Amino acid sequence: MKNRILAAALVALCAGTAAAQNTDPVLMNVAGRPVHQSEFEYLFNKNNSQQLEKQSLDTYLDMFVDYKLKVADALAAGLDKTPEFANEFKNFRSDLAAPYFRDADVAEALVQEAYNHRLYDVYVSHIMLPASPDGEAKLDSLRSAILAGKVSFEQVARDYSIDKYSGPRGGLMGFVTPDRFPWPFEEMAYNTTEGEISPVVNSGMGYHIIRVESRTPAIGEVNAAHILRTTRGKSPEDAAAAKVTIDSLYTVLTQGADFAELAKKYSEDPGSAARGGDLGWFGRGAMVAEFDSVAFALPDGGLSNPFATSFGYHIIKRNGHKSVAPLDSLRPAIEAAISRDERSRRPEEVAIERIMAQYGAAVNNAAIDRADAIIAAAGALDSASIASVAAIDEAAATYNGSTVSFAEVAAALPANGAVTPARAREVIAAAANDKLRDAVLELARTQLEADNADYRNLVNEYRDGILLYEIANTNVWDRAAKDTEGLKAFFEKNKARYAWPAPKFKSYILFATNDSVLNLAMDYAATLSTADPAKFTQDMRTRFGRDIKVERVIAAKGENAITDFLGFGEAKPETAANNKWKAYKAFNGRVIDAPEEPADVRGAAVTDYQAELENQWIQKLRKKYKVKVDKKVFKKLKEQYAN
Repeated sequence: MKNRILAAALVALCAGTAAAQNTDPVLMNVAGRPVHQSEFEYLFNKNNSQQLEKQSLDTYLDMFVDYKLKVADALAAGLDKTPEFANEFKNFRSDLAAPYFRDADVAEALVQEAYNHRLYDVYVSHIMLPASPDGEAKLDSLRSAILAGKVSFEQVARDYSIDKYSGPRGGLMGFVTPDRFPWPFEEMAYNTTEGEISPVVNSGMGYHIIRVESRTPAIGEVNAAHILRTTRGKSPEDAAAAKVTIDSLYTVLTQGADFAELAKKYSEDPGSAARGGDLGWFGRGAMVAEFDSVAFALPDGGLSNPFATSFGYHIIKRNGHKSVAPLDSLRPAIEAAISRDERSRRPEEVAIERIMAQYGAAVNNAAIDRADAIIAAAGALDSASIASVAAIDEAAATYNGSTVSFAEVAAALPANGAVTPARAREVIAAAANDKLRDAVLELARTQLEADNADYRNLVNEYRDGILLYEIANTNVWDRAAKDTEGLKAFFEKNKARYAWPAPKFKSYILFATNDSVLNLAMDYAATLSTADPAKFTQDMRTRFGRDIKVERVIAAKGENAITDFLGFGEAKPETAANNKWKAYKAFNGRVIDAPEEPADVRGAAVTDYQAELENQWIQKLRKKYKVKVDKKVFKKLKEQYAN
């Protein structure tokens, strides 16, 4: 439903304290519900920002009253009490509150930390073990042995590291490129002192210890192109031939040959060859170590000697270099990188931790122990033991003078017996924490709505938008579509407004793959009723399948070549050779001077009927509900906008 509600986008609004009550007076009362001036102003300004011609406050006041009357009717109909509304509104409200429950200082600190990494080139070695249950403990033991001098870092890397690139090289990895590695690995690499070995870190891909070999101010990025002759997977003879070729190319280049042309013709790097060998801009660590060293050692415009990497033989041409860009220009890329990993949750987590502390939220650990004992005695976390947990008469958690019951916690526990008694306490505590967090955040949203006018107005807009859609659908849109008799009566009463300047040909056109099928289709159509056009079309398709096509048309002369031929005696249009519909005829075709039914005016009658229904509805609402506008408040508001 998000796409149909007011077309409003979620925006990160600035949190703040609402104006005092006397600066946000009640502007009107609709059906016994107060509407504050701030809500009216919010929607007035938003509406005017979307209009080419600005509306006056007086004009908008009438529209706003109609809007609030429709919402009042939806509330009277109990649409806000349905499970569908409750679920949808809860999700909207949560989404709208999210920007407020986010610590801006933490978010900025994460950006600054990521940028600071770009200011240094960190060269590292590492040892990696798989993410197995004993991987962390095993790697920590190996680290202790290295620190004690019992074995070298290099030997452990060769014997144990699962990184096939760095392991055989004694763990030597190269430069750490920001955003290229998992954040825990990057963070540990930059936070480890030069020459030291980090504690064990879980990157999500495995366990690592990192030794920082050097830390120097960042060189920045280079722009380079290369020519590659591959050796990977080739026989010694073919590898030797690749060396001969690269040496020959180097000789030609030193004699003035065009680098890009040779790269296009001879480079075996499919990604860059078509671009003349262009690799674009890259920083330290983006390429394998040997390539990296050569590229950054060259002067701008320089051409390297042929050299080898694990991929084959290369020649590099360095086109230019640039230093690290300022934070403002890198901010979008940094924020995008943060949004993709675990850092994205940190600003919210810090804010929620503060909110939980503010409301004195705490899990009752003693009661959790009691629940754990029940599960242990039962020998399983199943429906029976969960029922016993639900019956515990203590609070599972407390906050702001309220409690989370064990009945609420039990409802969130898995009753399939999959959780062992050994893990029962962990699962129960997690469920209690989740319920506590949900309860506290709901309380915080309610308080935010009371304190912050921006948030309150946005919540009201979304709530009213959902209700307005549902009540308008019932009273106008859906009713106009289903009330065929009412639509027909409206059309008959207002026929004059749909008059045509010229006659039109009205018909079903039956298209067929050949004349034989067409004749059978015409005969069968004569046995059907056309009172329901959709059913007529479906019946024809059911009988003839893909051998026919049915079109309901109404067109004046000159609007359609086929109807000109069938209805107005014009020449038959030529059929394209690839057109499968070789034969066609009009069924129930006739020329009419004026529309006979609402469908003849292509939806205009339905649109007008909807407007009529809405007008009738509004008149009914104005009689049904009381509206009282505080004229003094409105007058003062007009004076404010006049200035």
